[in-house]
Amino acid sequence: MRVNGYPAQPMSMEESHYLRVAHDTFQKVIGAFDEIDSEDADVDTQGDVISIRFRDGTRLILNTQRPTKQLWLAGRGRAWHFDFDEASASWRDDKAREELFATLHALSLASGLAVPSLSESAT
Repeated sequence: MRVNGYPAQPMSMEESHYLRVAHDTFQKVIGAFDEIDSEDADVDTQGDVISIRFRDGTRLILNTQRPTKQLWLAGRGRAWHFDFDEASASWRDDKAREELFATLHALSLASGLAVPSLSESAT
C-alpha cells in the first residue's frame, strides 16, 4: 500500500522514510518562498534547519528532530511538534493536530505576508 507516493509504514516510522518525507517537506517549504521577495521573507537553510525572517522581524525556525521522527516549528512565542500522519500524508501537531502548512500559512499571514503555495499545500 502506498500513501501519497510513499510506502505505508507501520506505527514506528523507518528512519529512511522519515528522512525522505522530511526532505520533501523542507523542499516544499523552501519552494513556497521562492517567488516571495527576500525583503518580505528571507529564507536560510543550514542542514536540518530552515530559518524564515519576515519583514516585521518575526522569525520562524523549522527543524528536524531525528530521535523522535518529528518536525519542530518555533515562532511568535510558541512551539509545535509535528508527527507525520500516514493516513493523511501530512505533518500534524502532536497536541492540537494542526497541519504544518496551515500553521506556516497562518504565521505568515500574521506577519503580513500571504504565501499562496503554503495555503495550497495545507490539507
